[in-house]
Amino acid sequence: MGSFLAAAVQLTSTPDPDANFAAAEEQIELAARRGAELVGLPENFAFMGDDALRLELAPSLCERCSSFLVTMARRYQVALVGGGFPVPAGDGLTSNRAELVDREGEILARYDKIHLFDVDLPDGITYRESATVQPGEALPPVVDVPGLGRIGLSICYDVRFPELYRHLAARGADVFMVPAAFTAFTGKDHWQVLLQARAIENTAYVIAPAQTGVNYGRRQTHGHALVIDPWGTVLADAGVLPGLAVAPIDSGHGQRVRAQMPSLQHRRPGLFLAG
Repeated sequence: MGSFLAAAVQLTSTPDPDANFAAAEEQIELAARRGAELVGLPENFAFMGDDALRLELAPSLCERCSSFLVTMARRYQVALVGGGFPVPAGDGLTSNRAELVDREGEILARYDKIHLFDVDLPDGITYRESATVQPGEALPPVVDVPGLGRIGLSICYDVRFPELYRHLAARGADVFMVPAAFTAFTGKDHWQVLLQARAIENTAYVIAPAQTGVNYGRRQTHGHALVIDPWGTVLADAGVLPGLAVAPIDSGHGQRVRAQMPSLQHRRPGLFLAG
């Protein structure tokens, strides 16, 4: 891993998959034109709508999503992370899956979201992801992508669980992918600070693609797709409109930060496990 540009895509996905795929390709092409070699799409990039329609579309949509990622990676010669699309899981449930595809179109890793968003927010909106989504049972993977370093996968609500990112760091991840559809209500207070915390405590880069704006009905997402360095510095912020956050990922900088702040080496997990 040397230095390369990474892009976190920001979309306002809707219940219309065709429009969503077109919007995603537009941003992937723009990212590639700017020189990005690693591009991340947000959670629910192909569909954001009500649960009943998602379940209905899932059998065909999962195949379209995977095929789309492979085609886009080959067409624009980028490594691509598609962060969260529905995959039928039986019994009226879907998995929420992310895939990492290299520039040749090979699927290097899959991850099914393990932490589900079941929350009653003070703004009166209730979320019950577990009502229609089956949690993954496998820990997220870390993949060595030639020229881009070791990349660890996660999805949205995972960011509130620091042990997941410690797992990724322990397996040598240089970069955390955190594709999300963070709510507007929680995002204003928690989105950036949580991502910075995960970067700082693990001295790793964080690439966080995001949904933004009004997606459907009352569902409004926060935006602010981010690229954050291992010191916790925000290198790029996409704001609140569809677009890109593009910034350099520099292994030399990451190594310097880890040398200056070797907190990963100072861990004493045995003491906690003994308790």
